[in-house]
Amino acid sequence: MSNGRILHTMLRVGDLDRSIAFYTDVMGMQLLRKSENAQYEYTLAFVGYGDESQGAVIELTYNWGTDTYDMGTAFGHIAIGVDDIYATCDALRAAGANITREPGPVKGGTTEIAFVEDPDGYKIELIQNKSASAGLGN
Repeated sequence: MSNGRILHTMLRVGDLDRSIAFYTDVMGMQLLRKSENAQYEYTLAFVGYGDESQGAVIELTYNWGTDTYDMGTAFGHIAIGVDDIYATCDALRAAGANITREPGPVKGGTTEIAFVEDPDGYKIELIQNKSASAGLGN
């Protein structure tokens, strides 16, 4: 699998239009493609910061008629690197996003992080780009 790469992360969402608006209008991603499967009653939307051929994206899956899901305890978060975590959080907050952890260094380290929640409650970790490839706590 040395030539493999991560293509996407799939999230089940309760309101596709609301989720697309959050990831595009608030998080600054692009709606890359959308498809509907009437036979099996679901719609998929792919969002990301660039084309799927260039990097990983998020697949938003809406199962018709299902508006909530149990979050469970296994899923952690999606991580996104940003150039200025403080300005990013200010802009997200101004756009109505729920910042659940204010920007600042991780406990016991110097890597600056913050957390925001999407409309379905999925956690998104923001990491200052200058230390995005370093392990947390470094």
